[in-house]
Amino acid sequence: MSDTQIWVDADACPVPVKEILFRAAERAQVHVTLVANHALRTPPSRYVRSMQVAGGFDVADAEIVRRVAAGDLVVTQDIPLAAQVLDKGAQAVNPRGVPFTPDSIAQQLSMRNFMEELRGAGVDTGGPSAFHPRDRQAFANQLDMWLSRRNSR
Repeated sequence: MSDTQIWVDADACPVPVKEILFRAAERAQVHVTLVANHALRTPPSRYVRSMQVAGGFDVADAEIVRRVAAGDLVVTQDIPLAAQVLDKGAQAVNPRGVPFTPDSIAQQLSMRNFMEELRGAGVDTGGPSAFHPRDRQAFANQLDMWLSRRNSR
């Protein structure tokens, strides 16, 4: 079995996604590490752990980038973090099941920066939509595909 693992940018990860990851860790015997700047509760498992980092801007992201290896999966909503892990040969997916790919990341970064400029100019861009069961299912499907590729190596 491969030694690839899953890293979770856990500060803003929805609970249903964490629950999917906890179940998958046991089922697939894959290590899942949740990284956050606050203490996290995880189920007792030899495959699931949490890592608390110091508070501060992008500290958790920097720790994930430092530790991630080619072939690993990173779960994050943070587009700049996704770009960095893709550069290291890892894969990234957001909690709604949308994969970040080398082909799409430049456009996603541009859109993120544009929306940030609008917010900086005082434009109300609204927040993300509510997390729906279809988002949970899309994430589970992407995770299953990654696990299948991992197990076929």
